[in-house]
Amino acid sequence: MTHKRRQVTESLNQSPSSMIWTVKRILPIFGVAASLLTTSLLAFAPDKPQVKPMAGPRATIVRETPLYISPDTTTQKVDRVQEGRELVIAETSGPWVRVFANTDVEEVDERDAPVFGKETAPPPISGWMEARGVVRESTPDGDKVLMGEAASMEILAEDARGPRNAGQTARFLYRRVVEFFPNSPLAAEAAWRAADIRWQFEKADAFKRPSAKERDAYLREQLYEDEMNKVIKNYPHTKQADMAAFEKIDNKLCGDWQGQPKCPEKESEYFEKYAAEHPDSPRTAQALYQATYRQAVLGDMYAADGGDKKMDAARDHARGLAKQLAAKFPTSDYTARAAALVYKIDQGIAVYGSDRE
Repeated sequence: MTHKRRQVTESLNQSPSSMIWTVKRILPIFGVAASLLTTSLLAFAPDKPQVKPMAGPRATIVRETPLYISPDTTTQKVDRVQEGRELVIAETSGPWVRVFANTDVEEVDERDAPVFGKETAPPPISGWMEARGVVRESTPDGDKVLMGEAASMEILAEDARGPRNAGQTARFLYRRVVEFFPNSPLAAEAAWRAADIRWQFEKADAFKRPSAKERDAYLREQLYEDEMNKVIKNYPHTKQADMAAFEKIDNKLCGDWQGQPKCPEKESEYFEKYAAEHPDSPRTAQALYQATYRQAVLGDMYAADGGDKKMDAARDHARGLAKQLAAKFPTSDYTARAAALVYKIDQGIAVYGSDRE
């Protein structure tokens, strides 16, 4: 995630209404078309008429759009369809299309689905909407349209005056790019961004809980890795796969080191291993810096315990990692930050807490 995209998710996390995303339930979407082929005749609801679904071309919408009971704006509204929701087009009538739409606030997550009774999941509802803004699988440059709209919604998500569900909408639109246009050159980036938005929201939620202060990672709820794993599997040897692998390190990191060297020792190994296995990743410099920082911290920890040999070894290790950064990423901010760490080491300035000076 770029610095700007990090700001997007961080600013959203500051807004309780935006967090209604409930990342834990922002779930992979079951294909509406498949469900339409298998769902049996459904009962009618008074305000949201449900009819026997049909198969048809998939589509989505790039503007929040009312769903009407008939192709006429003066007729009763069935619901409103949010941008990025999956649609199946049943028929067309002039400037109108009849669709089956998933209008639920959240989409389905495998982890939250019951073992039995999956047939109770809310089915898509039927209605008519104006065809303006409907992007189909066959829409020329539809992948670019959806990608552009998703990117715009991400930018709006960092604006307090932006749409309340902008982040959620961006994620949905990115997923539609992947599902509708799997062969698009934009598919890998769209898959990564959809997975990363979910990851960042879920991470923010997890780290607000008391368990986030536990030292060992296994004592807190693990972030859902399925979407990251799919990026790695479906787009191997790409920068998106490299970035997904980097994010997964979050699940291995300690919550609070509690002054014990065990955590920074293992974490340094994780980041150094990542840098070795992904030498050309957009996250390699960051991984090397994180390892450098942890070695500098270990130097302070060992010094506090009177382990001079371990202290010297850790600080030498930090210097070596900083040299790697300087050699391969001479203009990176992470290289400059590592140089600052080495300067502190050489000057006898504590890195891990000023109280250790």
